[in-house]
Amino acid sequence: MIHIKITLPDGSVRDFPKGTSAAEIAKSIGRRLAEDAVAAKINGTLKDLDIPINEDAALQIITLNDEEGLEALRHSAAHLLAAAVMEIWPDAKRTIGPAIENGFYYDFEFSKPISEEDLGKIERKMRQILPEWDGFERHELSAAEAKKEYPDNPFKHELIDEFSKGNRKVSFYKSGNYWDLCRGGHVPSMKIVKPESFKLTKIARAYWRGNEKNPQLTRIYGLAFPTKKELDEYLKQQEEAEKRDHRKLGKQLDLFSIHEEGPGFVFFHPKGMLIVNELMDFSRKLHEKNGYKEIKTPIILNKKLWEQSGHWEHYKDAMYFTRIEEQDFAVKPMNCPGSILVYKEAFHSYKEFPLRLAEYGLVHRHELSGVLSGLFRVRSFTQDDAHIYSMPSQIKEEVMRVIELADYVYKIFGFEYHVELSTKPEKAMGSDEIWEVAEQSLKDALTSKNINFKINQGAGAFYGPKIDFHIKDVLGRSWQCATIQVDFQMPEKFDLHYVGEDNSKHRPVIIHRVIYGSIERFFGILIEHFAGKFPLWLAPLQARILTVADRFEKYANIIKEEFEKNNIRIEVDARTESVGYKVREAQLQKIPLILTVGEKEEKNKAVAVRTLDNKVYFDVKVKDLMEKVLKNVEEKKIKVEL
Repeated sequence: MIHIKITLPDGSVRDFPKGTSAAEIAKSIGRRLAEDAVAAKINGTLKDLDIPINEDAALQIITLNDEEGLEALRHSAAHLLAAAVMEIWPDAKRTIGPAIENGFYYDFEFSKPISEEDLGKIERKMRQILPEWDGFERHELSAAEAKKEYPDNPFKHELIDEFSKGNRKVSFYKSGNYWDLCRGGHVPSMKIVKPESFKLTKIARAYWRGNEKNPQLTRIYGLAFPTKKELDEYLKQQEEAEKRDHRKLGKQLDLFSIHEEGPGFVFFHPKGMLIVNELMDFSRKLHEKNGYKEIKTPIILNKKLWEQSGHWEHYKDAMYFTRIEEQDFAVKPMNCPGSILVYKEAFHSYKEFPLRLAEYGLVHRHELSGVLSGLFRVRSFTQDDAHIYSMPSQIKEEVMRVIELADYVYKIFGFEYHVELSTKPEKAMGSDEIWEVAEQSLKDALTSKNINFKINQGAGAFYGPKIDFHIKDVLGRSWQCATIQVDFQMPEKFDLHYVGEDNSKHRPVIIHRVIYGSIERFFGILIEHFAGKFPLWLAPLQARILTVADRFEKYANIIKEEFEKNNIRIEVDARTESVGYKVREAQLQKIPLILTVGEKEEKNKAVAVRTLDNKVYFDVKVKDLMEKVLKNVEEKKIKVEL
């Protein structure tokens, strides 16, 4: 009997007869593992438990505690969705149905449009079908046989042609009376999918394979979790997220707008610009303190520059173009080539290094209209960019300094974060040796800072590996913001030099990095993180004074003038409305400090103070309040403490 070697996650190696399935291996390890197993990862690829393993392999048994286990559950639910749709609309054309974060979707081409009112009907059909399903039976067909299963479905035919290259057979999976073309990755039994733990959420439009030149399809989205409790918790979180939607709050608080005349381009209103300027001012002072020098480079540059940098080859589909005096130019999607031209304007010595050049650069990237989303996905945005020119021996220390800078900034806003390291992608510039040096330098810096990190194989930029910081907001959602990239390629392409201690020319390394990432996107994250209740230092209007009667307007304006002398953004509401009405209106505008003045306050040179968390403090001396406000702003505290 032929045996194969199976390497388990703990590094141990076991022998099994050729053709043994992952389910049988799980059973040999332990009864509980076999019961909890839902899928297998064989040499890094998600597979069904019952697939025979015919060669030496690395194996991980997947349960619902693993992300891949949830992926199998959700992909199985996508099959159930497709089965329900095909029973209701037999002439619909199926395409693909992958698992996504928290759920799944399936794309169809319908002969007549369907609406979100149809979701309940589809859900009921899914629950009706579910008891008839058990496991997924795997079948293999030739390309010709497979195409017969999908008469007049060009989408499936395209996939079959792709999957069957080299005369390979394609796999189908059957459960109940439904079967579909699929590469696998399902739960072993549909009893794992509970009828109360999935929900269809919305209908959207999507182009086949994401290409706007292809037919537009109908995408049905759903959620799926192991239990109803987890689904309910997620729906509750989504309900809270809906209340915090930055697009709604942006309109309500008069922060920004987006118009049909400029889809994907943000119009900042005065209050929004106050916040943006505070973010920029905080960043500028911090960078100056950390040895950065600020530059500014043009938005439009000649096509030749982008060919030299490699962006033309790797990034041109996301770029905008124009012609000037019969020459081709591009609107910059990134700031690095401009920074490099600044560097090349002078001879540089190792004594200048590390040379930290910062730029708040406006970049433009072409995004399809279907993916645009408020401040989160735009076509024009400002990066708090910097390019650090250094000697190879300085990489680790400089990366550590950037890590410290990012950590400081995120703590100011109360964000926790995790870190991911992305390595060489399939389409990349440079040798494996250079990439190995760059990747190792990032690993060493993270290890020295005692930071745990996840490795994303093949997800680096085309010119270098990168570290990404993923911040976690108050709802537990993750947002990728700061990036640190080590680049040996651009200095080579642009023939950059510095004079070393030996008086010879040497090639510098460029460390690309952002902290906010995109100012616009970071602003959107802050709106939702704070639900529009910005910390005092960021709030566009920091305080409003309410008068209880007309005769106290003079006293209110005296306080206002004192605060304005100290650069506090404050105004007086002396309207003849009731105090309760004026308080409610100020709360809707999420003003951090609501000050009320009447006879008692004027007599005692005091105010009554209401904070964003609805705490009320009476007889607060104006002088004491001023000192506390200034201290809060200077220290950039998240909450006001009186």
